[in-house]
Parts: sequence; C-alpha cells; structure tokens
Amino acid sequence: MADVSKIKEHMDVIDSTGKNIGQVDHLEGNDKIKLTRSSSPDGQHHFVPVAWIDHVDTHVHLKKPVNDVSALQAAS
Repeated sequence: MADVSKIKEHMDVIDSTGKNIGQVDHLEGNDKIKLTRSSSPDGQHHFVPVAWIDHVDTHVHLKKPVNDVSALQAAS
C-alpha cells in the first residue's frame, strides 16, 4: 500500500499511462483522494480510491489507466 501521508494539496495525479488526470484537493477520510474542481474537465470534484495508488513521489501515481479513471465518482 502506498504511503498516503506523502500526499499533499495540489499534487498532480497521474494514471498508469502517464496522463495527468487532475490535482489533489485533499484526502477524504482514509480511503479517497478528492481532486480539485479546477483540474477537472467537467468542473466538478472527483474521487480516486486510495486503493488505486501505485506510489507517491512528487506526484500521485495510479496503477490504473485513464479508461478506468474516467468512471470516477463525481461529487457536487
């Protein structure tokens, strides 16, 4: 499991193909990353499950491709 304590506000979230899918707004509980509205094409917050994280360095790297990530849960 990735070290979620390394996740910081406004870090880029990168899918497994290297595509930037958004920026971290904050951690929502212990199991989700909330992405910023401004980094979303539809202007809404989206959530990424912590279980999808491969590793964290200067970015949050996911172990899933954008095809799977496109189905992220939207939050109003």
